[in-house]
Amino acid sequence: MNETPQIPPLPDRLSIDPRSPYHMAAVFEHDVCIRLKDKERLDVYEYCISEGWVKVPAGKSLDRKGYPLLIKLTGKVEAFYR
Repeated sequence: MNETPQIPPLPDRLSIDPRSPYHMAAVFEHDVCIRLKDKERLDVYEYCISEGWVKVPAGKSLDRKGYPLLIKLTGKVEAFYR
């Protein structure tokens, strides 16, 4: 009777863009946090733990299709559930 929700393990690479092959909707049902260089980032669009990078928007710039322009930041990446 007392069911605990199953939390899926966080993948090595994850994207919030549903068009990406690295998007996993089940993960986003829970609150995911990203830490880059020991600082929490709230604006991460995609990350890769093994390669050590995150992609974040470059200000308010948009590409010609209306999506934010992303820049890649490198460093030690940690992903966890809040």
